[in-house]
Amino acid sequence: MREVVTVQLGGFANFIGSHFWNFQDELLGLASDPESDPVFKNPYLNMDVLYRTGETQQGILTYSPRLVSVDFQGSLGSMSSRGTMYSEGSSAPSDVLTWTGGVSTHASEPLKKNLFLQSLYEEEQENCTTMSGTNSGKNDSRREIQDKDIVESLDNDVQFWTDYSKVHYHPQSLYELSGLWMDAQEFNNHGIGKDAFAEGFRGEEIRERLRFFVEECDHIQGFQFVVDDSGGFSAVASEFLENIADEYTNTPVLLYAARGPGSHMSVRSRKQTIFKELHDAVSFSRLAPFSKLIVPVGLPFLSTSKASTFLHFKDEKPYHCSAVYAAALHSATIPFQMDPVGPSADSGDVSGAMDVNGLIQMLAGQARQNMVSILDVSMPAPALNGKQGEQSLLGSLQPLTPDVAKDVEDLQAVESMTVHGALGSGAHYALIPEVKDTVHSMYEQARTRPMFCHLSVARSPLPIPLPFPSIFGNLVGQRGELLGSPVSGSSSRGSLDVHSVPMAVRLRSSSAILPYIENRLGNLRRFGIERGAPGTELLRNWGFGKDELDDMGETLSKMVMTLDPHSQMSSDSD
Repeated sequence: MREVVTVQLGGFANFIGSHFWNFQDELLGLASDPESDPVFKNPYLNMDVLYRTGETQQGILTYSPRLVSVDFQGSLGSMSSRGTMYSEGSSAPSDVLTWTGGVSTHASEPLKKNLFLQSLYEEEQENCTTMSGTNSGKNDSRREIQDKDIVESLDNDVQFWTDYSKVHYHPQSLYELSGLWMDAQEFNNHGIGKDAFAEGFRGEEIRERLRFFVEECDHIQGFQFVVDDSGGFSAVASEFLENIADEYTNTPVLLYAARGPGSHMSVRSRKQTIFKELHDAVSFSRLAPFSKLIVPVGLPFLSTSKASTFLHFKDEKPYHCSAVYAAALHSATIPFQMDPVGPSADSGDVSGAMDVNGLIQMLAGQARQNMVSILDVSMPAPALNGKQGEQSLLGSLQPLTPDVAKDVEDLQAVESMTVHGALGSGAHYALIPEVKDTVHSMYEQARTRPMFCHLSVARSPLPIPLPFPSIFGNLVGQRGELLGSPVSGSSSRGSLDVHSVPMAVRLRSSSAILPYIENRLGNLRRFGIERGAPGTELLRNWGFGKDELDDMGETLSKMVMTLDPHSQMSSDSD
């Protein structure tokens, strides 16, 4: 067994994670459903890589994500921090009395479950009480109406990432930073996040949660971090990662530095500009040294980017845009779940298995040692036999990483691509050799090509769970096929109309990431390091002295030099 432990830190990271685990849960359900499409019954995709088996005190077997999630106190909405599978424990008053004075209790009303969470609860109650399967189907029409109501209510009313989560979490998974509530607007910089991790026993409590999942692993292949790095959680992550580097020296960390829509709001003053640019530079330079591979994710305007050509949604809704990033992360994770197939074995389901360390060594361990990768996505991916004039699978891949240079010819570029659920001629699911031959042919005909590309292929497409937002445009069909003419009706289609989509993602190590790193290095020097820099006092308030700032500048400078040894940015300008 080669387990992966996932860590989600911060609000937007947990919005992404909620969708990510919904995909896994949907796959588990489809694999066990005798009436589902056989394409979802893939024996070579091992869900135990991401999930753990356990047992409640009542002896009930459980299957839950191997996950540590950290967020503000109050961020779980109507869900308990102990999840839903295990008993909450007794709330009876203690017999021990240490206070003889008067006692008053102030309790807020618990948040009500929305329609989706109510339906989950009702479904579980029905499963517990009607195991005989004698339902006549008379509730089908009611269920269909209910599903429409659920989808509509989620699109309009999601406040918490738990509002659309269909997964049962282990009690050790969900950690709230006590005393830091969701509306704490001041939790927006590296300094306050660093203090939050250090205060009380928070740091040790979070580390203990991680130990719980790591110690029950047979052979952990790596940590998968998703970090909301736009505020104080970037510091919580860097402090946590520093501890991990000491305790789990040989366990690689793959980190997605995610940005939500709120982090790209336009600033109104020079002071706010300096604050934002310095925080971005500090966050990136502090996270990078503790990661083997870091992938920045989050476009300023995802809805108008080329990555959203066939999607239709609002940028300001985290529930919407986090679904796209989660889909890409799910696809990028598939090679870690593949059971290796020997060269003589005949598998029509998967090809190109790779573990976390293998991916990192390929992208960041080559001669150039570039540890910052770009994430590209095609959602939904076009059919392999696209008609003349339509975009090819390779050409449809568009970056979800910001500040990426276009049309860069990099002879040392290295790529890892995953394609799953690809459609071939006649809208059937393409066979593994068909996908491999098509992709190889596209690379041979491409104007620019990488030095090396690893290809992973699976037949299972991305399933679309009921709580997935209605973000597909009216040119997307039921199986994610791209239609010749738009479907009449609403411009946005959701899980009731689109049941699955073919996906392609690519992680690439390329000099196209240079603008992203150079921007952060330039801002750190201009606003924080150079003599008379306007942000010196701000950085001091965050707890950084001159030596630490110089180290950050050196870290970013080396990253630039790795990709472009002749860059003026890589030289010390002090």
